[in-house]
Amino acid sequence: MEHTETAKELFSKKYYCSQAVLAAFADELGMTREQALKVAACFGGGMCKAEVCGACTGALMALGLKYGMCKDGDYDSKERANNYAVRFLDEFAEKNGSYICRELLDCDIATPEGKAYARANGLFADICPKLVESAALIVGKLLNE
Repeated sequence: MEHTETAKELFSKKYYCSQAVLAAFADELGMTREQALKVAACFGGGMCKAEVCGACTGALMALGLKYGMCKDGDYDSKERANNYAVRFLDEFAEKNGSYICRELLDCDIATPEGKAYARANGLFADICPKLVESAALIVGKLLNE
């Protein structure tokens, strides 16, 4: 199954956006799906504070697994990972208008009122799957460079 379809399927099963995106790439990044789902579990809903979109944080974790610095003094990897992170966030914002959850949903889901508004207006069902798909498409392209 294609990564975007896997991510959308996981999101439809009520996993957070962050979990759905990271888990869609887990196998090829040396993680089990269970590990990816656990690692990304606290990043949904903009880290539960409507900050950076969870789909983006899941994608950034995937980029870190592929390109991130893991050896003392490997500053080339550190710079490469940072460059990929910036490229991802810039492209995501260009396609979606922002990478900040409260801006993408036009409400603050960190508040009970904002979360209720998002649910009542179908934002999690209408907007978030598109953001998960967008993040999976962009990170998939960057992981294959």
